[in-house]
Amino acid sequence: MNIRATAPSRPSAVAADGPPPERLSLLGAMVDLARLVIRSKAPGLRWRLTVALILTFGSKFTDVLAPLFLGVAVNRLAGAGHIVRASRHAGTAAGQVPQGAMVSMLGWSFAGLAVGWAVMRFGSAAAPQLRDIVFGPVGQAAQRRAATETFAHALSLSFDFHQTKRTGALARTVDRGARAVDFLLRILVFNLAPTVVALVFAAGVLAKAYDWRFGATAVATVVVYGVLTFSISNWRIGHRRVLNEADAAASARAVDALLNYETVKAFGAEARAAAGYDSALEVYAQASEKANTSLALLNLIQGAVMSAGLLVMTVLAGAEVAAGRMGPGDITASILILTSLYQPLNILGFAYREIRQSTIDMEAMLALRKQEPGIADAPDAVDLPAAYDSRGGEVRFDTVSYRHSARAEGLLDVSFTARPGSTVAIVGPSGAGKSTLVKLALRLIDPQAGSVWIDGHDARQITQASLRQAVALVPQDVALFNDTLGANIAFGRPGASEADVWAAAEAAELGAFITNLPDGMETKVGERGLKLSGGERQRVGLARALIANPRVLILDEATSALDSRTEAAIQATLRKAKAGRTTLVVAHRLSTVADADEILVLKNGRIVERGSHTALIAAGGEYAALWKKQTRES
Repeated sequence: MNIRATAPSRPSAVAADGPPPERLSLLGAMVDLARLVIRSKAPGLRWRLTVALILTFGSKFTDVLAPLFLGVAVNRLAGAGHIVRASRHAGTAAGQVPQGAMVSMLGWSFAGLAVGWAVMRFGSAAAPQLRDIVFGPVGQAAQRRAATETFAHALSLSFDFHQTKRTGALARTVDRGARAVDFLLRILVFNLAPTVVALVFAAGVLAKAYDWRFGATAVATVVVYGVLTFSISNWRIGHRRVLNEADAAASARAVDALLNYETVKAFGAEARAAAGYDSALEVYAQASEKANTSLALLNLIQGAVMSAGLLVMTVLAGAEVAAGRMGPGDITASILILTSLYQPLNILGFAYREIRQSTIDMEAMLALRKQEPGIADAPDAVDLPAAYDSRGGEVRFDTVSYRHSARAEGLLDVSFTARPGSTVAIVGPSGAGKSTLVKLALRLIDPQAGSVWIDGHDARQITQASLRQAVALVPQDVALFNDTLGANIAFGRPGASEADVWAAAEAAELGAFITNLPDGMETKVGERGLKLSGGERQRVGLARALIANPRVLILDEATSALDSRTEAAIQATLRKAKAGRTTLVVAHRLSTVADADEILVLKNGRIVERGSHTALIAAGGEYAALWKKQTRES
């Protein structure tokens, strides 16, 4: 049992920053597991489950019956020895032949019973292994289904949720919840439940074959063992919670520091980040010491209870043998039956703790899955029809208002129309609401008042998938997958050919850069694309948007990280890319949007000016002031 002292801890998963998850009962966990197994659609689900249950319960029954064979065999062997001794004592030649034949017969009988005992022991040991082979695909399918459903649901949650989530904790929620499914299936269905059935069967066998006191002793031993185990394990839960919280805190610190290593290095905070991680590990070590000490106490008490039960069983059997009501083999059989019950109970403390932990993990996973996405397709949502204008799509904001909870101001009564094929620029100081406007156009958030229309359709009445196919974004800070350049560009259009990928790269002024790389399109870009410069990442982001061939292209400071020469080349490319599509451009540098068909000037969430570059300069208002300031700084 000491192996449990070194078992790795299972930190509690944190589903989100929302309300705490509801408590999940054991019965509720079983119901959820049954539903999940049915949804898993594992190959051969019915026959695999049936065969696995037959093997499990068959193994328990043979565990109980096998000792009876050995007991009868020992009794017969003892009887054969008694006959031999009696024959020698009589010393008559006349009785030697029949007595020898009887001894031979009893010897063969003992051998047959011993072989039967060995076969049944092998069957009881082999059945769980065969069960794992048969049921393995079902458990894996259920685990995969749980992980996939939870992961997909997490991705469907609102933009606000993902902005406030803790990445490490969310990943642990998905991972721990999926692993809990597999563990609970193996422990509850194939371990504890069959053990309870085996206890009832063993008590009946002992009472029927020997005496009711033997069955009562077995039941009492197991009940006392279980009660003490559960009581001490409940007491240890407090230690485990502290242990899990410390481990989760250490994991969160490590993930945050590793994801933001540039910031850590820029401020020379490596030692500070390591010290915070070390302090969390110190709390973890202290809690781990308490948990291990209480585990040792649990193991000692379990050993004492089981030894006491074996002692009582042995004394009872000895008394029955002395009274002539049982043979010496029956002592062996009764002890082996109790020992067979002891073997699965040996991990009861560990199993109980892990069941509690697994239900907590499932609670966190279910709590995550119960969170409703802030942005979801309407029940009657339809796909966005094909563009009715070959010049691109139409985007219309109709008295749109939105205020984020973290800001004092937001968008207020914003109305404008981007006609097909036109270029509309959105400019203004930081915090004016430009990024919010972009999120509304992509339907990453929904307006709190008013509506956003794409080609005459309310964005809330069309499917998100069709909307995102029609509208592509090149953000200011392009995030890339830790994959090849080719894979990152092709992400904009699944199934794109190699020629399409190269065409998009050329359009984004990436062709020469990729050609000069040793691995070309197969070059790995690193986590979030950090192996590339900011300008290179933005060009990859532009290529990814162009390959999607959207009807509406949104450029959110898409050239802010480029040098003047590259920016000029990209601007020329963008002028070509605008053909056949509507373009929304968010910019700080007004020189990049001087040729826009219409410029919207945002300030404090409102459109304070609109018009062409020439008209706005002539008006001498907010735009003209920004232009003069930027020109003077240049």
